[in-house]
Amino acid sequence: MNKKGRAFIVSGPSGAGKSTVLGEVFRRYSNYHFSVSATTRAPRPGERDGVEYFFITQGQFDEMVEKGQFLEHARYAKCSYGTPRGPVEEKLAEGVDVFLDIEIQGARQIKAAMPEAISIFIAPPSLETLEARLRGRATDSEEKIRLRLETARNELAEAVHYDHVVVNDDYKRAAGEILDIINNAL
Repeated sequence: MNKKGRAFIVSGPSGAGKSTVLGEVFRRYSNYHFSVSATTRAPRPGERDGVEYFFITQGQFDEMVEKGQFLEHARYAKCSYGTPRGPVEEKLAEGVDVFLDIEIQGARQIKAAMPEAISIFIAPPSLETLEARLRGRATDSEEKIRLRLETARNELAEAVHYDHVVVNDDYKRAAGEILDIINNAL
């Protein structure tokens, strides 16, 4: 029988650099599966359905919720997000570590359902750095940037509830810190 995989919950404000840091972790670590979330938000330039997210309608999302097909689901910045249950459970059973990039509400739901999951919060070095990163994307309206910054303030206050907090002041250093967490996990 295979050793069961471990679940790693990764959260942090939009613009904290989660994707960049995790990309570096995955470049250095091979026994993982990245859980692709479903969302009702529109794709950003360059995003592909089934790779960065499963882009679905609100009706499709609601049907999946009703059928119990999500490990967690939540509303964030006026859009719905959820983690499809099947792929996560399959990979864990195969002995593969699963990384779930999810927001605070979803992280709480996963931690309640899977207390053994290891939670990691990726924080920006400062709110000013976060704002500069969000503006540098040039993908969001001024209103959406303000909403993301307001949400980020609330999320940063929740970091104390995570097993680990990693400050992304340098993505390679932050990735190294996460690799240490992975290697030290029982």
